[in-house]
Amino acid sequence: MIRTVGAAILAGSLMAQPLAGDEPDLPEPTHTILQFSDLDGWAEDDHDAALAVFKSTCRDLDDPDWRALCAAAEDAGSGRSFFELFFRPVLIEDGSPALFTGYFEPELDGAPRRSARHAWPVYAMPPEAQEAQPWLSRREILTTGVMNGRGLEIAWVDDPVELFFLQVQGSGRIRFSDGRVVRVGYAGKNGHEYRSIGLELVRRGTFEAHEVSADRIKDWVRSNPGVGEELLHHNPSYVFFREVSEVPAHLGPLGAMNRSITPMRSIAVDPRYTQLGAPVWVEKDGRAPLRRLMIAQDTGSAIKGAQRADVFVGTGAEAGREAGTYKDPGRMVVLLPIQRAYALLPGHAQ
Repeated sequence: MIRTVGAAILAGSLMAQPLAGDEPDLPEPTHTILQFSDLDGWAEDDHDAALAVFKSTCRDLDDPDWRALCAAAEDAGSGRSFFELFFRPVLIEDGSPALFTGYFEPELDGAPRRSARHAWPVYAMPPEAQEAQPWLSRREILTTGVMNGRGLEIAWVDDPVELFFLQVQGSGRIRFSDGRVVRVGYAGKNGHEYRSIGLELVRRGTFEAHEVSADRIKDWVRSNPGVGEELLHHNPSYVFFREVSEVPAHLGPLGAMNRSITPMRSIAVDPRYTQLGAPVWVEKDGRAPLRRLMIAQDTGSAIKGAQRADVFVGTGAEAGREAGTYKDPGRMVVLLPIQRAYALLPGHAQ
């Protein structure tokens, strides 16, 4: 998955891709244990909803502290009582301000076979692309015929611009006219570094940086045929997909824990600071403030820092528009098992 599309277009990041190696010289984080009464809006949240999402991935946490909590969660009668009894809120900071963005799962109009309307293929990854990195560029993949006649088409869609943004997102759903839905997920890429088409439009003077958004870019590409296609080729990176048939259409896409994520309860985090599967109290300010307990169930190459999170908003165009408005300050507080929380204090014996 990817963070807010407009921000990702400027940053040139692909959320669904595996994280690169740890960056050198990471800031040493500080840890401050808080009380639940310090969390703005804590008492008003739906803790039972958060508990249900926590339980969806807690069984995957391979650590004695977390396994014990997962067992306790199965018998918890009250979500709020469970979290307050077994956890302590820990503010983890690395010196950078908090930033919340949003991401979503796009939904495209498609068909199982090519037609005049559905003429753009969603490709599975060819073997030679796995073996040779970097492989062919986006332009070469789409113009040389190297993919033709090989049965690599998962589906065909009706809009090359939406397909490009599906690749930026890294996963999505394709809806056929008979009502069938095919979900696709990231399978790999051609090994070329992503180049931001948003930054390119800013460099050309087409937009100011603050004007760049997914919708503005889509409209510009569609209004400038030929030149618009050439702009998409400016990005040599090309993402291949796999069909994720094991995930029912009514559930969210798979996150980094290989489990479905939940709209407005799942977030992407930097796992160097926040353990995947941990509950995280989110205090997002801005146009649409959030005070909510969420679960860290996803990651992404653009999500870096102790106070950095990406909120999964949902599926489809409306979710995409909402996610695109997120670029907000605030605070995130990780809930850790009690013993683990106090072990982080300076001078505590590890």
